[in-house]
Amino acid sequence: MIFLAKKGMFSGVIFLGFGLYFLLQQFNIQILQGLYTWPTLVIIIGCGFLAQGYLGKDHEAILPGAVITGMGIHFHVVNKLDMWQEHAGVFLLLIAVGVLLTYVKTGVGLMAGILFLAAASLLLFFDRLENWAVEHGHDVSLISNFWPLFFIAAGAYFIFAQRKK
Repeated sequence: MIFLAKKGMFSGVIFLGFGLYFLLQQFNIQILQGLYTWPTLVIIIGCGFLAQGYLGKDHEAILPGAVITGMGIHFHVVNKLDMWQEHAGVFLLLIAVGVLLTYVKTGVGLMAGILFLAAASLLLFFDRLENWAVEHGHDVSLISNFWPLFFIAAGAYFIFAQRKK
């Protein structure tokens, strides 16, 4: 009961969303047929976190809300849109969006959001950048072999350097 009292916005959105989901499913509206799947339920849960973060006082709920909502959207569209990638960079992009949305509300985490956005961009577009560089006569083997070190360095920075502040 304590969870429900402190997380009223979250619980309210979840119950409201699930209720609407099951009600619409009973009506079997043809235009909504593609939404009667588990990713829609994931989106509803993510929206619960976002509502708790934006409308409630629990701003830390924004990050999981953005990631969970984004994952639901991702699983809805990954097989329907040719331009949408099933790639690890998508998940880093969702984290970047979540951290940046949290920054907008709290003023904390801009650097982390930018680094996650840079890492996501690197992952999502690395193959295109690599092809472009090779076409223009640049050797990218050193970069392609050592790019994971970027992630290790960023992680070490946030674990050790940020801890001292």
